[in-house]
Amino acid sequence: MSKRFRVGIVGVSPDRGWGATAHLPALRALSDVFEIAGVANTSLASAQAAAAAFDIPRAFESVAALVESPDIDVVVVAVKVPYHKEVVTAALKAGKHVYCEWPLGNGLAEAVEMAALARQSKGRAVVGTQAVASPEVAYVRKLVADGFLGEVISSTYLGCGFTWGDEVTRGDSYAMDARTGATMLAIIGGHALAAVQSVIGAVDEVSSVVSQRRRTVRIVETGESIPMQTHDHVMLNAVLKSGAPLSLELRGGMPRGERLLWEINGTQGDLRITAPNAFAPVINIAPLRVEAGKKGEEGYRELDVPKSYYYGFEDTTPARNVAAVYRQMADDLVNETHTAPDFDDAVALHKVIDAIERSNQSGARTRIA
Repeated sequence: MSKRFRVGIVGVSPDRGWGATAHLPALRALSDVFEIAGVANTSLASAQAAAAAFDIPRAFESVAALVESPDIDVVVVAVKVPYHKEVVTAALKAGKHVYCEWPLGNGLAEAVEMAALARQSKGRAVVGTQAVASPEVAYVRKLVADGFLGEVISSTYLGCGFTWGDEVTRGDSYAMDARTGATMLAIIGGHALAAVQSVIGAVDEVSSVVSQRRRTVRIVETGESIPMQTHDHVMLNAVLKSGAPLSLELRGGMPRGERLLWEINGTQGDLRITAPNAFAPVINIAPLRVEAGKKGEEGYRELDVPKSYYYGFEDTTPARNVAAVYRQMADDLVNETHTAPDFDDAVALHKVIDAIERSNQSGARTRIA
């Protein structure tokens, strides 16, 4: 690509965080397409510290200054969930392209509002449901679409939410309050459901139990105990639009045994997807092992994912899936296509999360709005 898009990132800490861990290496892996041009944080001093730590050319004195700058084409929103709407709104109103982390909003209503604004904006609005761009998920999607399994009969998903266990880092402690919108269901469940629906189709109705078993959680850095004011377990029975049943369970913490297990059962065979290493065993981050068993065969055999699915990002974990979404975004900006997950996709996913919450509250099976 001949054009490079100048990126301003909102929310980069020199010490920790997804902005530094994933977005910066992802963008640098795509230096032919993107140029990291600036950073803005809650204060100029914080932005200057991040700029110095990561060799970013410019520290903006405020978010408003960054989004209004003629030297910025794309605004990356990597702040905590409660601040997504404010930053996204400012960027879209300034006519910028936006990449916002998932969840898009603190609940469905905020997501709907931002998606409506994105449709009126000149900019392209992308959401970071990066599990859909995972090389292994993309490969599984192609296998299913090509009829490798025959007709999908059912699917089972077992996952974990490592932040919602017995201990949490100080930086993630805000997620211990469900009112922030940074819940295990929204984050871990949202990424899982984005992947599952991209492969086997949309959820039509749900029946759920969302539970809280822990009452306190320990801060890793200090040993301090704070209240846990959010759920740490999710059980979901769903029916897809195809009629196939889906069973999904998320457990807070890092339980022993399989921390990620996704099985898809079909008339002609089965697929099994796992996370083979202990690093962040969630579908939006981890490299995955894909195994298959065809009808008449015994057990599973591992499938080699073709190199073409990796976009050349094999060595950028945990940034590789984020980089894949950025590559899709760049292709869309240049070619006027729509391959990257956008805000309308985010609203559809928020509707599933909302239905799960409503089903838990009512105790009744609930259709997706």
